[in-house]
Parts: sequence; C-alpha cells; structure tokens
Amino acid sequence: MARVAFIGLGHMGGGMAPNLAKAGHEVRAFDLSEEALAHAVERGCKRAKSTDEAVKDADAVVTMLPAGKHVAEVYRSHVFGKAPTSAILIDCSTIDVATAKAVEAEAQAQGYTMVDAPVSGGIAAAEGGTLTFMVGGSDDGFGKAREYLDKMGKAVIHAGDAGSGQAAKICNNMLLGATMAATCEAFVLAEKLGLDLQTFYDISSKASGQSWSITSYCPVPGVGPETPADRGYEGGFAAALMLKDLKLAMEAAQKAGAYTPMGGEAEELYQRFVDRGGANKDFSALIKMIDDSWVPPA
Repeated sequence: MARVAFIGLGHMGGGMAPNLAKAGHEVRAFDLSEEALAHAVERGCKRAKSTDEAVKDADAVVTMLPAGKHVAEVYRSHVFGKAPTSAILIDCSTIDVATAKAVEAEAQAQGYTMVDAPVSGGIAAAEGGTLTFMVGGSDDGFGKAREYLDKMGKAVIHAGDAGSGQAAKICNNMLLGATMAATCEAFVLAEKLGLDLQTFYDISSKASGQSWSITSYCPVPGVGPETPADRGYEGGFAAALMLKDLKLAMEAAQKAGAYTPMGGEAEELYQRFVDRGGANKDFSALIKMIDDSWVPPA
C-alpha cells in the first residue's frame, strides 16, 4: 500500500481518486470544495486539511487541476520542498505544453521525478477506471507513474519526453472537437434530406464516415448506445472544457507554425455555443445550435 496525495477532486479527479483507494492505496485527498472533498471521503479517501498535509510523506502526488496557472502554483508553493523527493509527481490536468515542460524542469532541478499524464475518456471512464492516459516524461518516470495510472485507466501510453502527454491530448481533442462538429452537421443535414436518423446511423457507423463521435458518442437522442444526448446533454464532457482544449490546441499550433483550419473552425463554433449559454452542457449539444433548436438557459 502506498501513500498517495490526490489534489483536485472535480468531475474527473472525484472519480479517479476513489479508484486508487479501491486498489488499496491510502489516498489523502484535498480540494478547495468541501462538497467534493466529502464525496471523495465517502468513497474511501482520507481527508487532508491542505495540499501541504496531503503531500507530506507521500509516495505519489497526483494532481487534476483546471489550468496551467493552477498547476504551476500548486507545485511551486505546495509540492516542491513539501513532498519527499522520492515521490513520483503525476499531473493529470490538461494544460499548455509550455507550462507542463517548465514545471517538470523545475521538478527535476529540485530532485523530483515528474510526468504529465492528461486523460481521455470523460466522467464515466473516470468513475469506472477506464481512462486513457497520455504520459510525457522520462522512461523512469513513466515506469513509476504507471503503477498508479494502471489503477485508474484501461490504457497508459508513453507519448515521449516532458510535455508530450499534453501535446497528444490537445491534438486528440482538436480532432474530437472537429469530428463532433462535422457529425452534428451530418445528422442535421440527413434529417433535412428526409433520412431516418437511426437508419443514417446504421449506415454511417459501418461506412467510411464512421468515427467515435458517431458509434460511441452519437449526438442524437435515442440513436446508438446511450450517451449524454439521452440525458439532456448532461453528465458528459462540458462544452466549456472542449473549448478550453481547442484554445490550447490553437495556441500550440500558432507557436509551432502549424496550419489547422478545421481546428480553428471548431474553436469558433464552440465559442459561439458557450457564449450562448451552452458552457455546462455536454459538447455534443452543439447539434442543438447547428439545427437552430438551442434555447439558452434562463
């Protein structure tokens, strides 16, 4: 049994931390939200009064935080010099590549081993322990981190050096955002052309237009396997988070000199949807804006 500090118990972290506890680890959890912390404690984690208390004598530190500025602040102010240098540091947040590289370089300079390990799979996968982890860092860091990541995911893949996990994540989510937008457009067009949507699904899910956005996450209620579309577009991957990832991808593309017109169009579409009140809805709810049936919340 290892002592694991888990910092950040939001929609994703709140599902991930209990899976480490189920695996037999002593999970010292902390979050600024008392409600989130209480929920983690109910599911087997131990309450920490602060990040500093959580990381003391930890064998591993796992963070799942909103943005790069939060990651940098937590590690610089509450982990470096507070956690033992023998602890493996694992940041599962989705942040910009530059910040990930900078924080990992600082960790190494202070004698720590650290990896960036953003996730794919959404809330259900976080709860079920079936996430995919994209890991950036040294071979040694990957080996140490995998012991913990395996307990929270179905696939743990070494993407490369520091920052590579973040690079893989933003490229993947740029592809997902653009694919979902095109999937929504296709279903709207199919309906306007008089096609039955279940029939169109049956065809496209087996034809050359097939994608995860169709077969596993169809944006149309009652078509295909159950998705957030069947729950009023609740409980999935929030449109605001997709927009965040698309902005990270566009920022990275600009710095790298990469031409990403489809990613740019997807960012523009999700920005419009968020601006019209769709921030907290699942990202597949974009179809409601595309078919002009979206009604902003009161």
